Amino acid sequence: MTDSGTIHRTTDDLAYLTATEAHALFEKREVSPVELLEAVIDRAERVEPTLNAFSHRRYDEARAQARESEARFLGKGGGAPRPLEGIPVATKEKHALAGEEMTEGSLAFKGRIATETAPVTERIQQAGGIIHARTTTPEFSIATYTHSRLWGTTRNPWNPDFTPGGSSGGSGAALAAGTATLASASDIGGSTRIPASFNNVVGFKAPYGRVPGVAPLSADFYRGDGPMARSVDDTITFQNVLAGPDPRDHTSLRPKLELPYAYEEVNGARIAMCVRLGDFEVHPEVETAVRATAQLLADAGAEVVEVELPWTTDEIVLAEMAHIGQIFGATVIETLDEHGELLNPYTHFLSEPLREANRLPFLDGLRIETRMQRELAETMAGFDALLAPVTAVPGWPAGDELTQPYAYDADSRPRDVLTRLGMTIPFNINNRCPVLTVPTGSFAAGSGLPIGVQIVGHTCDDAAVFRVGKAVEALRPWTYTALNRPAL
Repeated sequence: MTDSGTIHRTTDDLAYLTATEAHALFEKREVSPVELLEAVIDRAERVEPTLNAFSHRRYDEARAQARESEARFLGKGGGAPRPLEGIPVATKEKHALAGEEMTEGSLAFKGRIATETAPVTERIQQAGGIIHARTTTPEFSIATYTHSRLWGTTRNPWNPDFTPGGSSGGSGAALAAGTATLASASDIGGSTRIPASFNNVVGFKAPYGRVPGVAPLSADFYRGDGPMARSVDDTITFQNVLAGPDPRDHTSLRPKLELPYAYEEVNGARIAMCVRLGDFEVHPEVETAVRATAQLLADAGAEVVEVELPWTTDEIVLAEMAHIGQIFGATVIETLDEHGELLNPYTHFLSEPLREANRLPFLDGLRIETRMQRELAETMAGFDALLAPVTAVPGWPAGDELTQPYAYDADSRPRDVLTRLGMTIPFNINNRCPVLTVPTGSFAAGSGLPIGVQIVGHTCDDAAVFRVGKAVEALRPWTYTALNRPAL
């Protein structure tokens, strides 16, 4: 496709292009969608035996679509290029494609064929995105790690001994490994933000209703589908494709919000920083990374003020269980009762808490949730955004069920790690708040994993978190150059 001379790029250089870079090169005819897709596939076939981030490959369909995208950029038919034209996108397996398998990571649903394409997947295709692969999740997207009896263990590109997080772990790993340019995700308790943090990529949990979902869980106000990418601009492009009302989801917001790419400088912004979100016990390396990010923003002219929140992990867990037990957990219990012998040990481990939570009064959870929502709003009054950790520790081992208490926190005291180490659920409780997770540029000495930070906005103020996120990206660049990629 090159009309303007030969540009020397390695296959891996192509695989690590951002969507923004790739689109510009397509327009200049320096790279073609076919070349980019082949580079991504080549990279995937070399690293997938280690990572295991793909649940399904769609290479033949993707190659045909890449040729069609190339024709659009060459003006040879098909119309003008669309926003994601020619971009390889890995979709989370739960984001259904009509006529293709949709298992939710469970042997109980192996061979089940989707009858309808999910809104997220449909919008990717309508925007010209090329779905070349679908990514692994834990069973029912129920955990903060990614392994299952169906697909095996998915590993982190930065250190394969550790998990890429969950439940969108396959998407996060694919982005970090250069086996996808964009990846779809979802978040009911941190399933976008935790993998974004552990994989050194960007993830966005939009306000509830911003991105349409699939019934009946589209009515679950903790949840939301959304974008993951290797840059903030790519995340904006992807989010602008995904957002907007859909007749299949009554909760989807109108009018569609179109995020801009240019924002005011962070100079003059007022940013709150909260390290513990109440009483979370935060690992020193995580705290150091968050404080260093806050200092960068302060040095750039923002006013950063440390604040406290009157929350406790006990009440957060109680609210979470009352909510999940009544909505999400009920669907899991149905499958446990019918197909228990096929399900993963961690799903069995959660069965009794879920059954007990299913009996909790929903109103008790709402009382905690609405109080926490008010407390966050009052704490953030006068600030543009809030900065906080994503997890309390810098990673956990791949394949670990996290079903047993063990020493893995700042004070080396045993604790229930499954419910206490993620610091994301408070902002599913505060479900109308946008939350952008971006890399801090810091890596943990012990695990070697990157550390991300959450940027929380006021209700439905999406632009505020992208303003701060772009500032962090500029102050602490995390570009995937040849010297700044996982050593796979």
